[in-house]
Amino acid sequence: MSRRKKPVKVGDRVEVVYDESRWKLLQELRCKAIMIMERLERASLISIVHGSVARGDVTPTSDVDVVIPYVVPSYRVELALDELAEKPLKRFITQATPAHAVKAHIYLDDLTVVTFPLTPFTRHEREFYKFGGELTLQELKAGERVCGVDKRLKLIEPTARGHCEEPIIGRELYVADKLGVSVDIVQERIKVLTRRDEVGRTGVYLKYELKPDEEFEEVLIRLASRDPAIRRVLVSRGVL
Repeated sequence: MSRRKKPVKVGDRVEVVYDESRWKLLQELRCKAIMIMERLERASLISIVHGSVARGDVTPTSDVDVVIPYVVPSYRVELALDELAEKPLKRFITQATPAHAVKAHIYLDDLTVVTFPLTPFTRHEREFYKFGGELTLQELKAGERVCGVDKRLKLIEPTARGHCEEPIIGRELYVADKLGVSVDIVQERIKVLTRRDEVGRTGVYLKYELKPDEEFEEVLIRLASRDPAIRRVLVSRGVL
């Protein structure tokens, strides 16, 4: 289990120079992401890779986080990924708060996950991925890297030697413009991550691990029948 990264509220802009092992790790993780995204694309599922793999600032505990950013029947995703896992897949349904989108997660291993929404994303929820940095399959194959904000609330800007980083608190308008997102999502992520640092990890409203014989959509309907908050999200977003 990796140690939680704490938000950094003040500090100077610094350049981080990567050594050979870090460039090699980045290449390995990107190759894994490309393999997954190509498999999804062959099934007509368009995805992005999100976070440090897109930005480049990977560490040995970095996730390969592939996201299909729109609602899609879960069986299509599972069929596309079926041969990629070395052991039985772990599958979860999560919801951060009663007002957030319900998401599906398929873990190919402990550090490799494919995520897709079971209810449509709002604009802010979609911007979350751009805030952290995202690349398409074509951009990833082209070797591109993108700016994004990490869990320390530092803006990561790729350079030829590694990356430059600086805290974003107090620079919200600049960061929003730099990333092409609304200032609202920048302020929201600052609020969430600084509060988490102050009070400790707060958990999520819903986290359900599916049994091998269960399907995402059937479980979601069952959960909604028992929980009015989940049902309200499904109704408001046109799922029910």
